[in-house]
Amino acid sequence: MTTHGQRKLRLLYIVHRVPYPPDKGDRIRAYHIARYLSSRGDLYLACLADEPVAPGVTEHLLQYCRQVAIEPQSGLKRAVQMSWWLCHGRTASEGAFWSNRLAQRLRSWADAEPFDIVLLSSSALHTYLDLPELRNTPAIVDMVDVDSQKWHDYAQRLRPPARWLYRLESRRLMHVERLLARRAQAVTVVSRDEAELFRRVCPDGPVHAVTNGVDLSYFSPDGLPAEKACVFVGALNYFPNVEGMVWFCQAVWPELRKRHKDAHLYIVGRQPCKRVVNLARNDHVHVIGSVPDVRPYLYRASVAIAPLRIARGVQNKVLEALAVGRPVVASPQALEGLGVTPGQHVFCAREPQEWVAVLDRLLTDPQLGAHIGQAGRRYVEQFHQWESCLAPLGDLIHQLARTPRHSLQATR
Repeated sequence: MTTHGQRKLRLLYIVHRVPYPPDKGDRIRAYHIARYLSSRGDLYLACLADEPVAPGVTEHLLQYCRQVAIEPQSGLKRAVQMSWWLCHGRTASEGAFWSNRLAQRLRSWADAEPFDIVLLSSSALHTYLDLPELRNTPAIVDMVDVDSQKWHDYAQRLRPPARWLYRLESRRLMHVERLLARRAQAVTVVSRDEAELFRRVCPDGPVHAVTNGVDLSYFSPDGLPAEKACVFVGALNYFPNVEGMVWFCQAVWPELRKRHKDAHLYIVGRQPCKRVVNLARNDHVHVIGSVPDVRPYLYRASVAIAPLRIARGVQNKVLEALAVGRPVVASPQALEGLGVTPGQHVFCAREPQEWVAVLDRLLTDPQLGAHIGQAGRRYVEQFHQWESCLAPLGDLIHQLARTPRHSLQATR
């Protein structure tokens, strides 16, 4: 892709967490976007690190990027910044992802040669757009989800004083989202449902749906028989995952075990919190924790579950389970961002008795599970290949690259 003559686009991608390895939701999306952008220009990747960066990460990212800047952030520093920004009328999210050192690196890059387009991986990063060297650069903000609604949903499940803080964050983030609707040339979210939600917040906002894909060569069926087991895969310190699995183990698992005394439940994911660790006290519940590769557990289990009662956007855990050909049972919330047909590609369950009934069927009838699993694989092959999923983002970049800056309709 070129702008004038044969000059390659100079693209800046600011990411709130290091996008490699792609082992959790935000990293998966950011990693594949970075690879996609690298084929459309010279990519400069700037990101923050809230945990140790493994050896070889920078070298891997440099395969796709002209330059990579990773700025470490200590937990204490981040907590102090979040509190400071919150006390001064801003959002904790903005404070969590601000770094003076990273800002200086961005200014240095932009001062050497202006960027054609800047892309942000989160609405909380919008403060970097106020840097003098980036103020007039066309911007795309990949909000992914409407965060103001996410924090509102969290508040509904919590007690004071956490509820009050989450509601405050929700209100202030809504102000940020309305600001971005005026400042950015485009806002992207992960599904049409999220786009409609954003339009309710910002009726005139330039919002576009750019859904998630799944690595179909990595997550592929193995064709081997599975044991009588359910599996959940996800970050185990993430509130919606924790709340969902605690609910499942209390409301569904005991009754299912009465019907299938030889059934097992595997809970797999990064950084299990104490509430999740304690779930291993239940019969045949195994809290595996972090693993280098989740596929052996997806292959091992006959059913993948996603019992989330709070969910936004597209659940990568569902896409990955569908891709390996496992039947998926999920809550309505976990399926909202997908175009699947319940009963054809997946099973949907809401109340405990529905969960027990459908899991009982799948654990009793492996052929039913295989049939649904094959349909799920065909669905992701048709609708969730990364290249086609990110094509709308490529169209936006192409459009902005061809539009003279003086005609871009944005309020600075």
